[in-house]
Amino acid sequence: MAQDASPAAADNSAKNQRDRSGETKTPGDQSNDTAAVQTTAAIRRAVVADNSLSMIAKNVKIITAGDTVTLRGPVKTADEKTRIEQLAQSAASNSKIDNQLEVKDAK
Repeated sequence: MAQDASPAAADNSAKNQRDRSGETKTPGDQSNDTAAVQTTAAIRRAVVADNSLSMIAKNVKIITAGDTVTLRGPVKTADEKTRIEQLAQSAASNSKIDNQLEVKDAK
């Protein structure tokens, strides 16, 4: 008999619960202040323009609130994590960078 080869559904319950807890920054925490929006946009442009980054890395969350930029989401490698932080620091030189990027496990 042939077995169903469909992949198991992803279980993001723990991450979803963490995001609802209010202890982590989510895109809803993005400030509407003009400077914060411009900072986020500048970082996003830099990330998208960097051809060394994977599509996964180009889709990370960038949240600017006050003088802090929070980077969240998965990346493929530690090099991508470091590169995105460098791009963020360059684009937002007067901001603190809170790098919460997670290197996705290679399977």
